[in-house]
Amino acid sequence: MSLEFQQEQKRLDSVMETIEEEINRLEAETSRRKNEVVDIRKHFWDEVKVNTDTFDDYLETIIGLRQEAQALSVSQSSHRHASKRLSTLSRMQEVPYFGRIDFMEEGTSTPEQIYIGISTLRDSSGEDFLIYDWRAPVSSVYYDYQPGPAKYKTPEGVIEGILEKKWQYLTRGGVLQSMFDTSLTIGDEILQQVLGKGTDKQMHNIVATIQQEQNKIIRHDHGRLLIVHGAAGSGKTSAAMQRIAYLLYKYRERLNADQIILFSPNAMFSSYVSNVLPELGEENMQQVTFQEYLNRRLSKDFQVENPYEQLEYVLTATNTPSYRSRLASIRFKASTRFFEAIQLYRQSLELSGMLFKNITFRGKPIVTAQQIAERFYSHDTSLDFHNRLEKLKDWLIKNINEVQRIERTKSWVEEEIELLSDDEYHKARVYLAEKRGYKREAIADYEVEPEALAQLIVHQKLKPLRKRVRAFHFVDFKGTYKQLFADSLQINHWIEGETPEEWASICQATLEMLDEDKLFYEDATPFLLLKDLIQGFQTNSSIKHIVVDEAQDYSPFQFEFLRRLFPAASMTVLGDFNQAIFTHASETVDFNKLTSLYGSDQTEVINIARSYRSTKPIIEFTRRLVPNGEKIIPFERFGELPVLKQVADHVELHSSIASKVAGLRSLGLNSIAIICKSAEESISAYESLASINEIKLLKSNSIEYEQGVVVVPSYLSKGIEFDAVIIYDASEQVYGDESLRRVFYTACTRAMHYLQLYSVGKPSMFLQNVLREGFIQA
Repeated sequence: MSLEFQQEQKRLDSVMETIEEEINRLEAETSRRKNEVVDIRKHFWDEVKVNTDTFDDYLETIIGLRQEAQALSVSQSSHRHASKRLSTLSRMQEVPYFGRIDFMEEGTSTPEQIYIGISTLRDSSGEDFLIYDWRAPVSSVYYDYQPGPAKYKTPEGVIEGILEKKWQYLTRGGVLQSMFDTSLTIGDEILQQVLGKGTDKQMHNIVATIQQEQNKIIRHDHGRLLIVHGAAGSGKTSAAMQRIAYLLYKYRERLNADQIILFSPNAMFSSYVSNVLPELGEENMQQVTFQEYLNRRLSKDFQVENPYEQLEYVLTATNTPSYRSRLASIRFKASTRFFEAIQLYRQSLELSGMLFKNITFRGKPIVTAQQIAERFYSHDTSLDFHNRLEKLKDWLIKNINEVQRIERTKSWVEEEIELLSDDEYHKARVYLAEKRGYKREAIADYEVEPEALAQLIVHQKLKPLRKRVRAFHFVDFKGTYKQLFADSLQINHWIEGETPEEWASICQATLEMLDEDKLFYEDATPFLLLKDLIQGFQTNSSIKHIVVDEAQDYSPFQFEFLRRLFPAASMTVLGDFNQAIFTHASETVDFNKLTSLYGSDQTEVINIARSYRSTKPIIEFTRRLVPNGEKIIPFERFGELPVLKQVADHVELHSSIASKVAGLRSLGLNSIAIICKSAEESISAYESLASINEIKLLKSNSIEYEQGVVVVPSYLSKGIEFDAVIIYDASEQVYGDESLRRVFYTACTRAMHYLQLYSVGKPSMFLQNVLREGFIQA
């Protein structure tokens, strides 16, 4: 053991002692703060004298309440901060730091040794840094430079100097296992070890192995839109999660986790990434899928198809008569042309075409749909569209108020009064008395006035109707959307160029769904767009940053929607066109065209080509499956060639898979995925492979990513990685269409260490070149 190694271990021992002391101090503090909070809550009202006899007494009461509430808030905040810091220090006991730079700032004569970990640690005096947070400005030197001239940005300006040495450490439980003096690409030594390990059920932080291009993503902090286009396994999602942690650190005075939203591809993926921020001592941001948003807005009125149901149809219904027109519908309704058509259609509604619903009370119309339309198109037409709707709403409320005045003398009101229970009558009496200015103690003297009670009864009965009117429920949104399809020639008023040749069939299928109160997935966002263009967008200005993962699967509608929904937010967009598996992919917004969302001066595009997930033989194989695959650069991690085995039938297939799973398990692999093309094929495979111990089936509604042996449809495996992947059936019969190339590529790129493909009969055409060139073992 070298002297230098011994000195480093000695320093590590000292750091561990400081961490231990800090933990002991914080444990005592959190216990004390917790007791304070409990005590303040318990005796809150003992400390406040409630007296409202005079204004001065009332003011004194309010001041007393505020003081006690403030004391409680301070104790709760102190307890929360201490608990959070305690959690971070507990993680630092395992790995206090992972790197060091010896940096000599310009104008100084000796280099400073800067140790880097997941959080800052000072010595007992509080004056000297023992560890710098990986997000601190100076830490960027560790990720961005090899020894030589280096610089980093601070709020005060750019600091320049010389990076003399760069060290990497591998520590476990306070013991230094290895250290590297390296001028290599950051993380190569340790990255080899990290990538060589097996997976578990959650993604982990990568701060010890962040690469230079990933660091650029993490620390990007100018403009409103960052677009990251990267190959499968390039660390896009990992970098984005560290980016959130960085933003929370840098802007901690004005940004918190509740103001950030991650749009995930599915709930299982949300579970998979949920551990990263807590590992770094940060609270998790909000996570949601776009489908969850659609359901929240539409599920009361429609049964909405989800994207996986749509994709399942595309993958399995190839022989149905309506298949061709449905594909044309999906592509057209995701296009910018249809987006523009809906905008023009909404503009045309200013002159004619708006449909409304009758306003009814007790089975009779107060105002008919025709009367509402006549009012809308004959009054206040000089106002803009939304102001006209607001005026129309006010007019309808006046009509309801007039009905209230008339109805209170009707016989049904007397019947309602007679049917009131004692409790209901008492509540009505208290309400009316307080309205008349009676104090609580004098309510017993109040005699209920029959007219006032009748008015209250009618007012309560009309309350839901007023609420619906204020929410624009008098507009027939479904009927107005249906008009786009009622006549197949109608759309020519609002669109330039040709419609799909299947347009008449598309119109018929759309109308049939709407008549059943159902929406195709491709109709959900256009419907919402039209609705919000009519009634005004429901915006959320409290959200400051949104992250969109698997961005290649979003249509122009959805990106435009997100921009309008969150007008105050900046955006990080992550994607890979080679994994664009949805049918509308050919019409998906090109990442370079996304600059129109915020303008080119507010947008930066970062391309990352190096793939880290898989071994080099697997990447050499998968990159030959897609166009422009030569741009994907494999990380130098060696392993076995992917293997293709051709079998005669499904009996042999299932026997071979069971044997292969047993062999992979014997190697100690934690996660083995049997990936099928569709959910239909997955169910069949799962049933046939039931003899495999503890095998699980992952479905689109699965909430948590499972370890062990799983059967999963290709589209649900996106964004997740497995120690070993078995492609269930890579035959020409299953993957025989060019449209499935990206689906096939996505499935194969999930493998970290082993990739096994089976083919019942002739292998897919996607495999012909790689077989001939020797990039797969047959």
